[in-house]
Amino acid sequence: MRYRLEIILVLFILAKLCGQNKIYGIADWVQQQSEYLIAALQLRHMRLPHHSTYRRVLTDEIDAEELERVVGEYLSQLPRKGQDTVIAIDGKTVRGTITLEDPFGLHLLAAYLPGEGIVLMQMVVEKDKENEIVVAPKLLECLDLRQKVVIGDAMHTQRQLSIQIVAAEGDFVWIVKDNQPNTREAIERLFAPEKSRPGFGCPPMNFRTAKTTEKQAGRIEERTIQVSSLLNDYLDWPHVEQVFKLERRFTYLSTGLVETQVQYGLTSLTARKACPKRLLKIIRSEWGIENGLHYRRDVTYQEDQTRITAKSLGRVMATINNLVIGLINHQGFVNHAHARRVFNACPAKALALIVGL
Repeated sequence: MRYRLEIILVLFILAKLCGQNKIYGIADWVQQQSEYLIAALQLRHMRLPHHSTYRRVLTDEIDAEELERVVGEYLSQLPRKGQDTVIAIDGKTVRGTITLEDPFGLHLLAAYLPGEGIVLMQMVVEKDKENEIVVAPKLLECLDLRQKVVIGDAMHTQRQLSIQIVAAEGDFVWIVKDNQPNTREAIERLFAPEKSRPGFGCPPMNFRTAKTTEKQAGRIEERTIQVSSLLNDYLDWPHVEQVFKLERRFTYLSTGLVETQVQYGLTSLTARKACPKRLLKIIRSEWGIENGLHYRRDVTYQEDQTRITAKSLGRVMATINNLVIGLINHQGFVNHAHARRVFNACPAKALALIVGL
């Protein structure tokens, strides 16, 4: 091979950091920076790879699972801003891999640290054979869950997964919807307003509450949580310590329109470990994987717009996107489009981030 594998990867990741998303654009950018890159990387060949070389190497020469493992280990050992205790799990379909022959495309389930902005690991979900419920236990089995709180959407509100997490010395916070109808009904009934009857008093409730108010995007959002431990001895759910009702109230400033959303949930965190204020924060952090990872991959990195017929290449591209997102987050950038313009203006900064030059 004319180009060593590590050189191909460095050039590819560097171009990603500097704002390129598609393989043609990556190859073109590298060619435009050839004089600098040949000198900086001390390359023997004066010609840099053609776009077909990147596609062939990333498809045929790289073990996607091995790359996933190496990237996950690297991101996990980066110095942390704090001890992030929340792991959010959620899946995403790489829509650029969907074809007439394969209408499911490549679907990946990721474990993400919202507070740090890094992906610990992601696994393939073979949607024609299984779903995220089957893959989630395998994903979490590979992670150190001690002192961690796992959160995910209602699909993952499963008894066996709850048992697995607590057995691994972790905790869970689940939203309960209609996939667990009896559990949802019991929690909803607990928080329903008690109707008093003549001659009878209302039973005492140990509800604890917290509330936050934020103004953004032309609306005021009020989030109110009520938490109780009254169902601990009655609810048919392993390791439950608290249940909650979360009400979100949106007031749109331009029209005065008010919308209300109500969710119910449960957690293995005791009242001592998680007061209502902390539970609000944990529940909100689940959106971090949507906004901080999936939205960025879709919009800033144009992942879904990149046509890739080979699933192996789609997985490699997704893993590299995760790496670049993690590196940029670790540098303290909030706006990734701005960060990539900064690196494009000075590729030496981006190269130093990758290889420590």
